[in-house]
Amino acid sequence: MTEVSDPNEEREPGQARTAGATRAGRDGRDGAHDARGENDAVRALIVDDEDVLRTTLARVLRQRGIVAETAENGLTALDMLERTAFDVVLVDVRMPGMTGPQFLERVKAAGYPVEVLMMTAFADIATTVSAVKAGAHGFLTKPFVSNESVVIEVLNAAQFRRLRERTEHLQRELDARPPAGEMVGGCASMREVYRRIDGVASTNSTILVLGESGTGKELVARAVHDRSRRAGKPMVTVNCAAIPKELVESELFGHTRGAFTTAVAARAGLFEAANGGTLFLDEIGDLPLSAQVKLLRTLQSGEVKPVGSDNVKIVDVRVVAATNVDLKAAIAAGSFRQDLFYRLNVIAIRLPSLRERGDDILLLAHHFLQKHAKLAGRPATHLSNEAALLLQRYDWPGNVRELEHAIEHAVVLSEGQEILPRALPVEVQQVESAAIAHRAPSPFASAAPTSMASAASTRASESDGFDPPSTRVMPAAGPPTTMDGLVQMHGLAAMGYPDAKKRVLAEFNDAYVGALLRSTNGNMSEAARRSGLDRSNFRRLVRTTSVDVGAASTRNPASLAERSADDDPDDDAST
Repeated sequence: MTEVSDPNEEREPGQARTAGATRAGRDGRDGAHDARGENDAVRALIVDDEDVLRTTLARVLRQRGIVAETAENGLTALDMLERTAFDVVLVDVRMPGMTGPQFLERVKAAGYPVEVLMMTAFADIATTVSAVKAGAHGFLTKPFVSNESVVIEVLNAAQFRRLRERTEHLQRELDARPPAGEMVGGCASMREVYRRIDGVASTNSTILVLGESGTGKELVARAVHDRSRRAGKPMVTVNCAAIPKELVESELFGHTRGAFTTAVAARAGLFEAANGGTLFLDEIGDLPLSAQVKLLRTLQSGEVKPVGSDNVKIVDVRVVAATNVDLKAAIAAGSFRQDLFYRLNVIAIRLPSLRERGDDILLLAHHFLQKHAKLAGRPATHLSNEAALLLQRYDWPGNVRELEHAIEHAVVLSEGQEILPRALPVEVQQVESAAIAHRAPSPFASAAPTSMASAASTRASESDGFDPPSTRVMPAAGPPTTMDGLVQMHGLAAMGYPDAKKRVLAEFNDAYVGALLRSTNGNMSEAARRSGLDRSNFRRLVRTTSVDVGAASTRNPASLAERSADDDPDDDAST
């Protein structure tokens, strides 16, 4: 084995690992998963018989914070994979002895949890495409378009591998969970919800559940009821927004015969129906003011007075209310009583939105896959890595309800036991193009003082030995409406293919990162979440651009403090 590194370069922390980590990962246990968290440095192995290329490429990756090691042939690389956990392997297609496709076949047969990027000259594209079909993550053509294009491909492949590893880990976690109704999730905010439910279930206190539409507020009410001493009694659910205003009091408190024109018979209200049990009042913010007065009295005294009656009935009902509106704003607007708010808000349980729940998206997706495959009478299905990545990148404005509907849609339309991206709803499939369209202006809308391609790639080329890109600034122009228009408007057809692609990619990165940071007021964590990258990889991408991160926070001075609190000082030290 030949490992090439700079003579004066210190060895990366954690570069030596025990043999058990990779073996545990291949055997389906959690060793490798636990050892390499989402924010750990990416580890790459470069396999090529050309000494100069190995050395130079390793230096490029190391300068971007990637832990890079090298091997001169496939056999040496396989030995290193047996002893060390890598995220990505970059392997040349044509090497003496074991070729790149043969190496890929051995990697897949052994089950190493690593993504493989094939490196090839233009003449080898047909061979490389066949290798991609055989399981390679992708390929890089020689000569490389730019240093940054190689770095981004490696980071994307590493993110893909870690996503697959998390998916498998979450599936094992879901399989091991004891039955707990429809409530699924293990993130910190959901663990707090479970803790609060367990703490208040045995009491009679009124509970107010807060959260966006579709987050599962009724499931919280059901969990509270099922864990309480009232579990053997009825739980009655009513959507306050669905009841006509003139009938709300009758529905809740009942009415006598002749109390109003259509009251042809006496009828008990929902409070009486829930006597001894739990009444769940969903969308409590839509309750009319007249009904709010009577509800407050019932909560305070346990008395209900049917419409048209002078008699008072005593009920024993625990009330769980829920809303997706800001009740304090409603109080200020005069549409909700302040005294009722205080009476309902004895115990508040806030449900996080789905976009705040991280890996819970995949955990929930697997739960809904099992549920709807069973309902549809189909064999158990699983998510492809590409579909899982789309689910994590989508914003889920409809929260858990929208996710369940998306999974049901995919189960019905799926042609096999694997959910592919094309089986997901169109809005989820288009998440990447939508993100570009809504979050970033055209990278060619105006000229920048300096080209990002010249700022970042030239900086890298001076130390890496790669050919530097052109430093000409893109001319100012309005956004093209078609790709043909873009090529003609900026004279890309007059340039060589590598230079044209490099120009487009570099300017896009600069514009996209700048727009994304401006839209989040410089909040690095939120920007990373929207981009679909983990925070450390997003920070590395930002460093390759000419974006002024501080300037992105000028619209909201407080965001600078927030961004500083989010930043991990180790991120800078790692590079």
